[in-house]
Amino acid sequence: MNHKMNLFPEPFEMISSGQKTIELRLNDEKRQKIQIGDIIEFSQKETKERLTAKVVGLHRYNSFSELYNELPLLSCGYTEADISEAKPEDMDLYYTPEQQSKYGVLGIEIKVVG
Repeated sequence: MNHKMNLFPEPFEMISSGQKTIELRLNDEKRQKIQIGDIIEFSQKETKERLTAKVVGLHRYNSFSELYNELPLLSCGYTEADISEAKPEDMDLYYTPEQQSKYGVLGIEIKVVG
């Protein structure tokens, strides 16, 4: 199955370069359909540039607090420069605490294929 997701420029470049290998999302109805082996087409929001990645792992959690305790944050879009400041509340910019509580969260492990 193929999926489409939009990304801001910085995470798009991090995925493109191979630095970011886990995309963090709300585990809503759309993301619950994702399975290992599926293809995700990422579009950069500003330039509309695209890249394709294969789903190689799925990490489901009840909250970003759990996810941040379990997954390697350097693979999730943080860098050595900002890793010391990383906190689950960073994801509140994208998803409300109510949404996170309702759906849970997902770390989508990917490998760029094109």
